[in-house]
Amino acid sequence: MSEQEVFEVVCKHLTTIVPTIPKESVVHDASMRDLGASSLDIVEVVSCSMRELRVRVPRAELQGLKNIGQLVALLHKTGAGGANAPR
Repeated sequence: MSEQEVFEVVCKHLTTIVPTIPKESVVHDASMRDLGASSLDIVEVVSCSMRELRVRVPRAELQGLKNIGQLVALLHKTGAGGANAPR
């Protein structure tokens, strides 16, 4: 799966979970919190995205992420056969 496809998965879940966020405002350098997502919304977006992509990322790796692009890169790297990819 390409990084763009991973971005589309994250964007889909973000705009579904927080319908007040317009799809066009979801860009790589935006933070979900700045777009209006609560902490619980962010957890749900990440969980739903990981479930759909069938990857697992340790919570510690998610802690320092600042924006959507960093999340997408981490999910893409993990899903591309990384050590945390489910078997």
